[in-house]
Amino acid sequence: MGATKEKKAEYFLRLKQYVQDFKSVFVVGIDNVSSQQMHEVRKALRGEAVVVMGKNTMIRRALRNFVNEFPDYEKLMPYIRGNVGFIFTNGDLKHIKEVVLANQVAAPARPGAIAPCDVYVPAGNTGMEPGKTSFFQALGVPTKIARGTIEITSDVKILDKDQKVGPSEAQLLNMLKISPFTFAMSVIEVYDDGDIFPSSLLDITDDELVADFTEAVSNITKISLASGYPTVSAVSTHIINAYQDIVNLSLGSDYTFEGTEELKDRLEHPEKYAAAAPAPSEEKKEDQEEEKEG
Repeated sequence: MGATKEKKAEYFLRLKQYVQDFKSVFVVGIDNVSSQQMHEVRKALRGEAVVVMGKNTMIRRALRNFVNEFPDYEKLMPYIRGNVGFIFTNGDLKHIKEVVLANQVAAPARPGAIAPCDVYVPAGNTGMEPGKTSFFQALGVPTKIARGTIEITSDVKILDKDQKVGPSEAQLLNMLKISPFTFAMSVIEVYDDGDIFPSSLLDITDDELVADFTEAVSNITKISLASGYPTVSAVSTHIINAYQDIVNLSLGSDYTFEGTEELKDRLEHPEKYAAAAPAPSEEKKEDQEEEKEG
């Protein structure tokens, strides 16, 4: 019993040290993840992040012990359920996520397992003897006999996503040597310097952010111009439009200001400005004379 208490105390201290040393935490799901996969992820993240596992009750208890000192970490509590672990890091979050998800392992279908994706049996020759045709027929897989072996004539979906794998489906896939599932850690939630958000936000690219921002500014500008309500994005257009209105008002009335004084004079006395037009240069005169001689 004493050893157990010592291990718990050591675990609590270690977790608190990670909270102090790292500003970001990934909450990861580890359903169907083997110990070998865990080892590979730890190895891939060495020097960049630390992987921490433990019973949920122990993780919660550890966090509660220092939540007064680090209150933001209480935001992680709702996500400590099911088969989960923590990855602490100060590195680039997108890169860490890519490393975690890259470690995938193909796995056979087992009876009772939940299919994480749709599963298809591809068309083609199976190399199996004709005596097993009825087995395919029972699962609705179309076949024919070709060169003394069973051939599947078209692709067939035999499992839907989230469907429980039955004994017949598992046996067929194993007979065809198809390992349809891939298992890896899943990133459930991300804590970063006091903020917590779904990991899908890390998939947004800089180009997408710029495009969304540009579209938002464009929409605000359109609304601002249509409603006459000034905004930063539309203020230059508002000023130009207002100036044009003043110019038009000045041209249509006796009101004159510096910006329209010369323009109104040109409109009223065009001959004065025509006579003052610049004379052609000597070079242009020579060109004109050559054209006449030609």
